[in-house]
Amino acid sequence: MDKDGMERKRSALFGGIAVRTLGMGDSGSDVMEVQSTLRKMGLYGGGVDGVFGGETRRAVEEFQRRFGLEADGVIGPQTWGVLTQFLLGYDVYTVRAGDTFFGIARKYGTDPAAIEAANPAEDPDNLRVGTRVTVPYSFDVVATDTAYTYEVLMRNIQGLKARYPFLRVSSIGASVLGKSLYALRLGTGARNVSYNAAHHALEWITSPLLMKFAEEYLKAYTFGREIAGRDPRELWDSTSIWLVPMVNPDGVNLVLNGLTPGDPYYEDLLRWNGGSADFATVWQANIRGVDLNHNYNAAWEQSKEAEAGLGITGPGPTRYSGPYPVSEPETRAMAAFTRSHNFQLVMAYHSQGRVIYWNFMGLAPDEARTIGEALARISGYALEEATGVASYAGYKDWFTQDFRRPGYTIEVGEGVNPLPLSQFPQIFEENLGMLLYAAGGAGSDPPAEPVSARRGER
Repeated sequence: MDKDGMERKRSALFGGIAVRTLGMGDSGSDVMEVQSTLRKMGLYGGGVDGVFGGETRRAVEEFQRRFGLEADGVIGPQTWGVLTQFLLGYDVYTVRAGDTFFGIARKYGTDPAAIEAANPAEDPDNLRVGTRVTVPYSFDVVATDTAYTYEVLMRNIQGLKARYPFLRVSSIGASVLGKSLYALRLGTGARNVSYNAAHHALEWITSPLLMKFAEEYLKAYTFGREIAGRDPRELWDSTSIWLVPMVNPDGVNLVLNGLTPGDPYYEDLLRWNGGSADFATVWQANIRGVDLNHNYNAAWEQSKEAEAGLGITGPGPTRYSGPYPVSEPETRAMAAFTRSHNFQLVMAYHSQGRVIYWNFMGLAPDEARTIGEALARISGYALEEATGVASYAGYKDWFTQDFRRPGYTIEVGEGVNPLPLSQFPQIFEENLGMLLYAAGGAGSDPPAEPVSARRGER
């Protein structure tokens, strides 16, 4: 391999995330993220399709010229070094004599109020020379038009934490491959609710749904704006919303990035997937072939019995319940996290079907149906009870069984998993009101009409 070829195979490491050199002909989720970011910056007008073609190259060259880099159209270590701050959504600026937040905001084309919010310890009227301040860019952090890998999630969490320093972020455990399972806390109130996403790898569109909710809620709270007709500051003081936006990061990355020879389960995964290296349209399980939403200790034995009828004899793309209940580090982390908080209500996000499942073996309290009916009115989704194999050993089932409190499985969107990102705007619109209402408790007044009716749909 020649020198240029070797250079293109090298990886750079930024913020703890390995990235590869990108150029013409490359494709993948990292190309999508670059395209999405360049489009936010107004440098790219093409589609976010993950293919590094001529239009992407021209946008990269313009980016490089703008920041004094060699305009070769290749994203190598130097270009990544500059581009990463835009992936994160903020820069760090060193204060000079005479600087003000207003002046710094003009240099960056952003809002001085956003700079003030990101730097609560600084006195806007007396900035100290040499102080490093966080400068949020004018565009939003959370990416909703790109493949939502674990790396995108980490960057988005870092970007939100920089803009909103009061945001609480913690790790509740780790996946099989050691990826942190992050929890975000929105609010300080005594009432606790929890929403999670992406138990199933193909259903990764639910992760940006919760992350975009977090961003919109944080933004509304910080700048004193209403969100979906509600006062976020009132809700913030009464309720703590705990988000676990990606329960199955190993599986999500397998679906979005494919299988690589360095994966410790490489040979196993090929065998479990019937000899196929195509995981992008079939894989729901974690990296060990266990379906996490059939691994909880709630009618787990019935789930195992149902496997035989489905021809499931061991690890695979879906429905394998594991060797025993809560056998996986991801489900153990979720169970421990749930036990350690006094959650009044939980919602587990999946796709697809536009359905809300609310009961488990008749164990749900009466208020669960009442709240579920309100959620259905808000979203236009159907309220149903799961039957058959789908009704066993899920997170919502276990929560309902062990805590006898309202728990819901929300199936967003319509079609075949993985759902296309073109559905994201509608999914977000349909679910925003539900996310807020569930946090506010059954005493809140839901809208009289579902989202679909408010859009004029019938």
